Amino acid sequence: MQMEVNEKPARAVVAAVQLPGVSDVELQASVSELRELAKTLGFEVVGTFVQKRDHFDTTAYLGIGKRQEMRRFVENQSDPESDPASVSDADVVRRAAKGGAARAKEAAQSEADPETRRADVVLVDHEISPSQARNLEIEVGCEVMDRTMVILEIFHRHARSRAARAQVEIARLGYMAPRLREEAKLAGPKGRQRSGTGGRGAGEAHSALDRQKIRDRIAELQKEIDAMDAERKTQRARRQGRQSLARVVLVGYTNAGKSTLMRALTGSEVLVANKLFATLDTTVRALYPEGVPHVLVSDTVGFIKNLPHDLVASFKSTLEEAAEASLLLHVIDASDPGYERQIAVTDEVLKEIGAQDVPRIRVFNKVDCVGDVDVQAARAVALSAQYPDCMVMSARREEDMARLQAAIRGFFQKDLVEAELFLPWAAQQLRGEVFGQFEVLEERADGDGTFFRIRGEPDTLSALRARLGQTQ
Repeated sequence: MQMEVNEKPARAVVAAVQLPGVSDVELQASVSELRELAKTLGFEVVGTFVQKRDHFDTTAYLGIGKRQEMRRFVENQSDPESDPASVSDADVVRRAAKGGAARAKEAAQSEADPETRRADVVLVDHEISPSQARNLEIEVGCEVMDRTMVILEIFHRHARSRAARAQVEIARLGYMAPRLREEAKLAGPKGRQRSGTGGRGAGEAHSALDRQKIRDRIAELQKEIDAMDAERKTQRARRQGRQSLARVVLVGYTNAGKSTLMRALTGSEVLVANKLFATLDTTVRALYPEGVPHVLVSDTVGFIKNLPHDLVASFKSTLEEAAEASLLLHVIDASDPGYERQIAVTDEVLKEIGAQDVPRIRVFNKVDCVGDVDVQAARAVALSAQYPDCMVMSARREEDMARLQAAIRGFFQKDLVEAELFLPWAAQQLRGEVFGQFEVLEERADGDGTFFRIRGEPDTLSALRARLGQTQ
């Protein structure tokens, strides 16, 4: 007899402070994104708490009244006026804007009973200091993860290649080191250990993960990454030595549909998942069907608002694929109301890695998700007016993918030349190179050899003619 074991997902509440100058729309987008990040980690989001403040509380991020409200929720003390599970996110935002009477009661120091509490972790929509996280944990009664820690944990779980795992570990160590020191200081001689997702190893701050060991480990990982970078550059040089390659790199916000596009463009079985940061490792495939020139397509890690700078730095070698590209496909989720924010974030990261001047095509993907045919048509007209030369499409439609394929090939073929090439019978062993490096438009033969009418890159044509001893 088989028994079914249903392991309940960890429950999370989202907490955010709305600062002056942040609109309700911007706040909603950020909170919704954090909820999606939580789902990617496997959390069940059971509530959202938002507070409007002039600045973060220096002690514990949120004001004391909101912290006590959250503790009542975590401890399962029902209060309809403060129960976020009974209202929408929009209602929570409006209620937060009205403010509330701060109650200056001292917070309980023990954690809520794990058997009866309604939430296991608080996810904070900003990066907060170690002392703020520690104090918020004590007052609310459960673990706290800020936005940066959530992103780092997702990267840690999803990294597959040796390079990606090393890069993520560097970023995690860089993030955790000052927090481990601060927690050891705050915890005092007893050295309280944290538990749960994202907090592993915090109690080892003054032993196994002391500052020197962290520095040594980061240095060791950096040497590994440098060695892998050198190997990649060597492989890239060999590929370029064999033939001139056109490079297309997909960039864009996480979950914009880059992997789906990659799969449709190359016919490859790359991972496609409706999750944030489903792809962390660079994947390189040939554009299918192959043509002239030979085009390589690369997928890259998605960008996100407030992507930790250590992660951008750590993934710089991976993101350099974008800086070295001949063409960028900037993929944007046309169904996301916050697409302009997504564009701004991607542009900022591209500038940071030195890829801002690479030619690009803006590809508004997922237009099939915005509504019926009339709504889709209206969205396409509006986006085309706002961003001339963009493409509005769905990666799931064959006709749309054919248009994108044509645009990519058109970009690379605009500098090609048409010419006639003569191949004597004594040099017929070069036929493979002719068909591999050029588009053969016409072929005819006579007693001396074969005449080809070809289309290809000028430099490649000149090099082959030089080998044949031909001047034109």
